[in-house]
Amino acid sequence: MNVTSPIKPLTAKDFATDQEVRWCPGCGDYAILKAMQKTLADLGAKPEQTVFISGIGCAARFPYYMATYGFHTIHGRAPAIATGVKLANPDLDIWVATGDGDSLSIGGNHLLHVLRRNVDLQILLCNNEIYGLTKGQYSPTSRAGTRSPSTPEGSLESPLSAGALALGAGARFFARAVDTQQKQLSEVLKRAQAHRGTSLVEIFQNCIVYNDEVFAAFTDRAVADQAQIHLEHGQPLVFGKDADRGLRLKPGTLELEVVTLGQDGIGEADILLHDQGNRTLAGMLVAMQPPHFPVALGVVFCDPAPSYDQQVWARFESERKIKGDLQALLQSGHTWTVGAEG
Repeated sequence: MNVTSPIKPLTAKDFATDQEVRWCPGCGDYAILKAMQKTLADLGAKPEQTVFISGIGCAARFPYYMATYGFHTIHGRAPAIATGVKLANPDLDIWVATGDGDSLSIGGNHLLHVLRRNVDLQILLCNNEIYGLTKGQYSPTSRAGTRSPSTPEGSLESPLSAGALALGAGARFFARAVDTQQKQLSEVLKRAQAHRGTSLVEIFQNCIVYNDEVFAAFTDRAVADQAQIHLEHGQPLVFGKDADRGLRLKPGTLELEVVTLGQDGIGEADILLHDQGNRTLAGMLVAMQPPHFPVALGVVFCDPAPSYDQQVWARFESERKIKGDLQALLQSGHTWTVGAEG
């Protein structure tokens, strides 16, 4: 008698390869890798249907460390190659691993277009505000005044906001997380994977060698409660250790302001509710910076629409029904007649 054994659920270890993980000790990429492996196990993902595609940079090592299919490509072009893979096989679950330099500098054009096309894939943008792999030059997200080998007197440029770029490009999903906040990071990754379309997740990641503690103003335990706001759709935009601070529109304006509950007659009814489908609100949330505002974390914006690959395949199927099977036509004989419609 044949006995069918139940299939054991995969664990995070099942998504880890036998390759030596080669990042600097203390690098935030370790935490992101751990969260990614756990997330795929929690989702019950199939390794043979999962693909990691990367460009160049520290984060680009991801395909070597994931026991899935993978493709380590060229600088900045991972979104374009990922688009081709998704169009060729729409059943695959595509993840793009990239950094702030790879995706927002040489890859800025490719990132913009994959966002506006809304291809069904997830992008992990590991942002440490520096070029780590090439020894610490300033990157597109580096703050003005950043001293680096390429800007010894301090950068003169204004930093690029991944969130503002995504929203301006017409992205349908944008979220933020911190590398060391494993539970929240995993939840954001699950939300990104569930979204049908391009999901951009910006992960604030520490580079212990070239830009250590660059996000300390809102990630250090001593200040995190007051400097972070964790977003939840339909819930009041409150934060603080005792959830006693909140965001509202400044009376008579379209500007956000931080208020204290119970002060000056302000109650919960005065606090804005998070609406993840409101692009205008999302723009205001991504612009918030300490010390005057908390940093918004979680799903900032989510407004689903048909994905590009979905529409391409729908058109393909429609055309095939109208015009018939091209292969059958080519093999039908030595000649064929072209109709009035060509």
